[in-house]
Amino acid sequence: MSADSRAPRPGDGPFTERTPRVVAARRLTRRAGRERAERFLAEGVQAVREALAWADAGHGRVHELFVTQAAAARNPELVDRAVHAGVPVNEVTEKAAAGLSETVSPQGVVASCDPLDVPLADALAGTPRLVAVLVGVADPGNAGTVTRVADAAGADAVLFAGDTVDPHNGKCVRASTGSVFHLPLARSREIDEVLAACRAAGLRLVGADGYAEADLDTAALRGDLAEPTAWVFGSEAHGLPDAVLAELDTALRVPIYGGAESLNLATAAAVCLYATARAQRA
Repeated sequence: MSADSRAPRPGDGPFTERTPRVVAARRLTRRAGRERAERFLAEGVQAVREALAWADAGHGRVHELFVTQAAAARNPELVDRAVHAGVPVNEVTEKAAAGLSETVSPQGVVASCDPLDVPLADALAGTPRLVAVLVGVADPGNAGTVTRVADAAGADAVLFAGDTVDPHNGKCVRASTGSVFHLPLARSREIDEVLAACRAAGLRLVGADGYAEADLDTAALRGDLAEPTAWVFGSEAHGLPDAVLAELDTALRVPIYGGAESLNLATAAAVCLYATARAQRA
């Protein structure tokens, strides 16, 4: 890495795991550290590329990039893009990069970024047609995958309601493969507030429930899926609470044609979101 692509610092060697800037960044792997610093880490080439594009579009700031010598050699265009954008690029040792990573095989590229979430009103501004709402989803991999699916299906926003995982969790960001930077994310501890905001935006509240009487096929035949919809998905283990189901306009199940007992959250969300996306585009 050339000297002019790095932030000035004493000494000639790369940052180590004990360098104060690395120590500070490592705190961002925990929710409390992220909330205190109002920053989070985007790890991996794809996530960092999307973070830089997000910042270029004026949605937030990438504060600095940490990259190993090997990763910089593999991704010179990424380093050049960061330098061109005025983002400090810090060379780090492999051990320091591992400390910033939550993966078994780190890619050696990590960016420190502004938080992604916006107020509910901003996420639902305009006339949204398709929104995903996660209620009590604990697994960050599932939350990230649902965000990726929502992005692919053309959804207008993803809302994190109640005791749901932090969208800035490292595993959530990685599982989204950069989609967290593509569409508005909002979160609220108050589930009722999220549902009310969706309803005020003109969205029909539809819960994904494996025990619902009606299914996607029936809803599609009636033309219900073409309406502006907020799909509400519950936790992996327990689904949607009865109190939440009572607040929805309807609940639908994904029909099971074979012998599988059920679908996991991310798969069910993909089926539901794409069914609505197709109906709305028909």
